[in-house]
Amino acid sequence: MPAKTFAIITDVHSNVASLETALGIIDARTDIDQKICLGDYFALGPSPKETLDIFMSIENCIFIRGNHDRYLIERLWEQERPSLEGMNPDDPICQAIVANGEWTAGEVGEAGVEFAKSMNIAYREIVDNTLVEFTHAWYQRDDMPPTMEEALNWRNHVQNAHPHVSRFVFVHGHAHTPRNETGENLTILCQGATGLPFDEDTRGSVAFLTVEGDSFDWDVVRYEYDQSITIDLLEDRHPPFYQNLQNTVKYATIRNDV
Repeated sequence: MPAKTFAIITDVHSNVASLETALGIIDARTDIDQKICLGDYFALGPSPKETLDIFMSIENCIFIRGNHDRYLIERLWEQERPSLEGMNPDDPICQAIVANGEWTAGEVGEAGVEFAKSMNIAYREIVDNTLVEFTHAWYQRDDMPPTMEEALNWRNHVQNAHPHVSRFVFVHGHAHTPRNETGENLTILCQGATGLPFDEDTRGSVAFLTVEGDSFDWDVVRYEYDQSITIDLLEDRHPPFYQNLQNTVKYATIRNDV
């Protein structure tokens, strides 16, 4: 089988300025076989509706559901004491993020909910002797990526069903920080985030994974984009939590000091 190249976007969080730049980088290449997006499309950004319109227009793309997309489906804000990712429901930061989810739902409407419902929990493909698994965080949960020990146990289970596979690649989003960790014949990869990085590098990211035989190439492209567009839209639209999000965009680290 010839080599296969995946173009990967993750954690856009309705940062349209970064998303459009990432898609331009992808479209400039002629070797892309499959586009794949690893979740968290709409919440915690200024442009949920515009982001939905863009993603619904993309061809040849596999969409993975993130935890914030699940909150959209579940209508997290309607729970008696909503919490997320282990946060205290009485924490004002937790309450602001939940309120942002409700605002996001109003922006994307029923079309956004249906789009989220249509997403995959995970996607798996075997290319020659390499098995690649894509998730937002982990196929068992969407709010915490696997440890290497967990992933190796998963590898052992999967290898029983696919004894000819000699290399495993697990690609996740969610963390917003890069990861490239190898144990035995398993490699775990995360590019960071397309729209809201947390690694103190304010550039967006798009990744390209090329698989051939039992080897692969992982290429993360970090790019500049006009952050002022995103920051100004947050100011104009005032979604809940917007000042914290402005600082997160500016500094590429979680900023809850507003």
